[in-house]
Amino acid sequence: MDAQAITAEIGARIRRGRIANGMTLAVVAERAGLSEAFLSRVERGEAQCSIANLVQICAVLGLGLQDLVSGERRPDRTAVSVYRAAETGRHIELESSGYHWHRVAGGAPRDRMEVFHLVFPRRNRMTAMVSHPGQEHCVVLSGEILFFVGDECHRLGTGDSIFIASEQPHRAENAGDTEAHVLMTVAKPENELTALDWWRLPLPAAVSDSAAREPTKKRKTRNKMEEET
Repeated sequence: MDAQAITAEIGARIRRGRIANGMTLAVVAERAGLSEAFLSRVERGEAQCSIANLVQICAVLGLGLQDLVSGERRPDRTAVSVYRAAETGRHIELESSGYHWHRVAGGAPRDRMEVFHLVFPRRNRMTAMVSHPGQEHCVVLSGEILFFVGDECHRLGTGDSIFIASEQPHRAENAGDTEAHVLMTVAKPENELTALDWWRLPLPAAVSDSAAREPTKKRKTRNKMEEET
């Protein structure tokens, strides 16, 4: 299957997922942070999506990236996934603005992380800054990359890496004379409804604010003295 056919198939799967969820183009576009016109072109197979855009669309539709790329419905969360370097040719290569990529691991709806292999052709670059919820870590496997985060520019060589909060606008470009390879890990944001932040849990009603702030050792000593008296 060539790149155009893959783009068209992904667009068709997005459309089927949107209709299955009873959502309009306008609703999905707004929640994914895209324009309605762009999403319409994606569904018709006339526009290619960046990884960030696909991740956002999947989050809105309750899909995993693998549902769009492979078309196979798999478990909601990956238990074990083995990636064989020798099988690289079997993985679907997707084109995006300034690079092409394939998924290495993750992609199920409830996976918190996804790993991608990005290839930047010689003197090629992403044409626009992107931003999305979560965090990401990029390791340069070979070549030289300029990584832009906001107004900052970081030059990364083979073995160098960068970790960012991906809500910040960012993009990358190949700064060398050879093809550059990058391994990118994206961590999705926690669902605030299910994440348990222990420091935000309410204290028991019997414990006052002042007692809660008092060091445990001091509080035990005071209680013992009160018992003795």
